[in-house]
Amino acid sequence: MARSAHDNPGQRTDTSAGVDPADSGPTAIMHLGRAEFTQSSSALEREWLVTNGLGGFACGTVAQANTRRYHGLLIATLRPPLERVLMVSKVDATVRYGGAEWALACNEFADGTLTPRGFEHLSAFSIELGTPTWTYALGDALLQQRIWMARGSNTTYLSFTVLAATQSLELELLPLCSYRDYHSHASGGWQLEVAVAERSLMINAFPGARPYCLSVDRGEVVAGTDWYWGFRHRAEARRGLDANEDLYKPGVFRATLAAGQSVTLTASAPPGVVEPAKAALSHELARRHALLRAVPDDPPAWIRLLTLAADQFVVARGDPAAQGGGTTVIAGYPWFGDWGRDTMIALPGLTLATGRVADAASILRTFAIHVSEGMLPNRFPDGGEPPVYNTADATLWYFHAIDAYLQATADRKLLRDLYPTLRDIIDWHRRGTRYGIRVDAADGLLSAGVAHVQLTWMDAKFGDWVVTPRIGKAVEINALWHFALERMAAWARTLGQAQAAEGYAGEAQRVRESFVRSFWSEDAGYLYDVIDGPGGEIDARGRRVDSSLRPNQIFAVSLSPALLDAQRARAVVDACSRELLTPVGLRSLSPRHPDYAGSYAGGPRERDAVYHQGTVWSWLLGPFVLAHYRVYEDAAQAHALLAGLAPHLGEACLGTISEIFDGDAPHAPRGCIAQAWSVAETLRAWHGINEAEVKRPSKRTPAAGELT
Repeated sequence: MARSAHDNPGQRTDTSAGVDPADSGPTAIMHLGRAEFTQSSSALEREWLVTNGLGGFACGTVAQANTRRYHGLLIATLRPPLERVLMVSKVDATVRYGGAEWALACNEFADGTLTPRGFEHLSAFSIELGTPTWTYALGDALLQQRIWMARGSNTTYLSFTVLAATQSLELELLPLCSYRDYHSHASGGWQLEVAVAERSLMINAFPGARPYCLSVDRGEVVAGTDWYWGFRHRAEARRGLDANEDLYKPGVFRATLAAGQSVTLTASAPPGVVEPAKAALSHELARRHALLRAVPDDPPAWIRLLTLAADQFVVARGDPAAQGGGTTVIAGYPWFGDWGRDTMIALPGLTLATGRVADAASILRTFAIHVSEGMLPNRFPDGGEPPVYNTADATLWYFHAIDAYLQATADRKLLRDLYPTLRDIIDWHRRGTRYGIRVDAADGLLSAGVAHVQLTWMDAKFGDWVVTPRIGKAVEINALWHFALERMAAWARTLGQAQAAEGYAGEAQRVRESFVRSFWSEDAGYLYDVIDGPGGEIDARGRRVDSSLRPNQIFAVSLSPALLDAQRARAVVDACSRELLTPVGLRSLSPRHPDYAGSYAGGPRERDAVYHQGTVWSWLLGPFVLAHYRVYEDAAQAHALLAGLAPHLGEACLGTISEIFDGDAPHAPRGCIAQAWSVAETLRAWHGINEAEVKRPSKRTPAAGELT
């Protein structure tokens, strides 16, 4: 029987049974085969991620050895979604059963020693509704371990359940703790204040730190503090960064369990009420079932996994109930915060494609509060400093996000509320705002850029060196500018402002004419990447142009059918197909270019130098597939192109999509282990193709009695 391109992503994805057998709702479960975790190379490379809706998270490896500074059982956010602090790095479990002892943990130390090797005792590993679950075979006993977080709380739960045993099992849990910014490492030798109570340890790292608590619902706590030295994080060493740290033992928990019994360790950083473990798990699984029920089209298993992955990025900004609070998007785990550009690109896929229109509206309103001089912020710094506005495109992507929301909801109230802000944005861009962002009166196109500032999404910078400065008129910036003017014309008409609508429509038409005339290269048969900048070559008409074949031109096709004629649109798609397309995304530069780099590796400078010089970006696959569908109208081919990402859901951070990949095959995953726009644009494209197919005249089901 032939396999569909929509089938499972390598590992078996079971959709026949949920976590709770009594729940008949939709599920998303990924099982790893035993061969995927019994070898250290596999168990250490596969990662898991659990989040709390505030920006806090827990993550680690299948082996349970921390390989990154960002791995931890409780990484709390003190000022949602930022100021993230690693509190509990891990909890190492040891089991005594039937006269034998099993160490279930794994740690790598500074000398390269990997011990113990608990992953060798695993009989199963799965991600069940976004919840990582380990099953250990210990003689004739089976012990299941599960990790989850409470929504809206800096609380992580770690449970152990004896699935089978012929006698009692003794379990010892050794927490290893710290209190540090999640970007840093900590050296030992200082004293954390530990208060011991019945079944709990309250830890106060130092005056002014946020206290946090470790507790169990069964067994006892044994006091005794100590430092454990020289843990090595191999992923940090590969990234050219410091790789070692020390961890603190505040005490030990012990419990005796019979078959069918459980113990749960809770790690929590107040304020807030800590929900009992069983209730917290029940509420969280019910919430995730509801997310899957809201998704149309009965998607394949890998799309259901991505629907749950999308949930991880939608988080609170501040207190949603307070003035200035609201909803935002974490750009990527484990190290990004909320970025304006990423949020606006990701919003349609994360929220509208998953039935979360209220979250979409909240995000749009949240960012409107922060518009300054006609610009959305590029990012909010971790330390609470004022927002940073170094972006030429985040503000323009805002129009795209609003348009997607209005197409899904027809919410005229939001349009009326935001229209004055949108009008002000256009006015600022006409007369000029920060960083030389200004409409050129000669052609109506948008120019941007000053020295030492990165303004487009190709924003790699090391010191004062901007790797791809793209000063001048960038192709996707002007495709977005045209889109914004088109939408303003339509929205002005909707709101009864005929004169304004006529003005915006006239500007959009002028931009279209200038765009085609200025960006199209007859010799190359595709669009220039940047024109009228300080660099590049001189074309036949005496203009400075950058003719590098980059993926930015795909937005001239995917954003609007009105910008390019059919012949040019197909030529752009074909050029990107020939030289940029891979199964996991688009290369950021053609391999034929002398600056092409096929591997993303080394220290910070080496990695920044190639970040946009050939490295594959998975988020670009969504727009490419939508552009491909627009010019070829082949839904099966479009879905097949998207499904190239499906196997990746089982190779890095399980159930989600990495930020980037090597430009050269086999396209190893790199960068952030879970990236918002990678997940979002895949979902948006998958659902967008289905919606477009329904609307195509040839696909419409004839009415009763209608001639066909």
